[in-house]
Amino acid sequence: MTEIDWDELELKWEKRWKEAKIFEADPDPKRKKCFVTFPFSYMNAPLHVGHGFTATRVDAYARFKRMQGYNVLFPWAWHWTGTTILGAAQRIARGDQFFISVMRDVVGVPEEELEKMKDPVYMARYFTRESKRIVDRIGFSVDWRREFHTTSLHPQFSRFIEWQYWKLREKGYVIKGKHPVVWCPNCESPTGDHDRLEGEGVVPEEYILMKFPIEDAYLVAATFRPETIYGVTNLWLHPDATYVKAEVDGEKWIISKEAAEKLKEQKEEIKILSEFKGSELIGKTCLNPINKKELPILPGWFVDPNQASGVVYSVPAHAPYDWLALR
Repeated sequence: MTEIDWDELELKWEKRWKEAKIFEADPDPKRKKCFVTFPFSYMNAPLHVGHGFTATRVDAYARFKRMQGYNVLFPWAWHWTGTTILGAAQRIARGDQFFISVMRDVVGVPEEELEKMKDPVYMARYFTRESKRIVDRIGFSVDWRREFHTTSLHPQFSRFIEWQYWKLREKGYVIKGKHPVVWCPNCESPTGDHDRLEGEGVVPEEYILMKFPIEDAYLVAATFRPETIYGVTNLWLHPDATYVKAEVDGEKWIISKEAAEKLKEQKEEIKILSEFKGSELIGKTCLNPINKKELPILPGWFVDPNQASGVVYSVPAHAPYDWLALR
């Protein structure tokens, strides 16, 4: 029995498919239409097994609908938009050895190509070229005449997105407003889950701010459990951390310097009035905003000034760590 050369057989039929142009979908009023698509892949790396798994299911459906007589359009596109590709190129430009070694030793990018990938456009084009070769070799039933990529580097697609948003806005589906996002202070823009070089899965956290009167200002503490305000015994400040008195929405707030920087990214105007160490407030008192009870301000070296407001209120009845700290 003659052994079958599966690679040769695949290449034979892929060639026949291309010659017959059987995956090219032209308008045909006599047949029902069916459009299938696959989520655009980010081109900061080659395609992986997950892409193959998902695209295979799309391709199987497309072929099934053709067998049912439908006029099936299966285009393919590449995702060039966002900070994913830009961030990867910047890591190479900065000489990030860990990232460079992954690209060279795991992804298999030649050394001479790595140097060119300091340019994000070159990186996108390189991985698009390599990935298209893979998709083509797998044999997906794609109409390659409809291939495109995102960003303004593809003017037709870019104008389509602009048109789409204007239409959605005209119908009232797109409005300008405020919404919690994960924000990048370096590029000063919101970053989606797949746009980040690290921190995938991170979501905005919503705190309730509790304001404790102290002289002409408020010590502002953040909490997930505002109902515990009735059991407050004291406030904790890190004595070595830097705090600021800032004007926020017409009030004077005392928060960590790090918290003030984060607030600047969330509110239109934050004015820093003074800066001091937490130790300057240790031993003083503030008031519980509910029952006006005086609360001592105590040193807490465990307080992280980079977490929330850098001010922590203590409720030993609800928090074992507060109880242990007071002991």
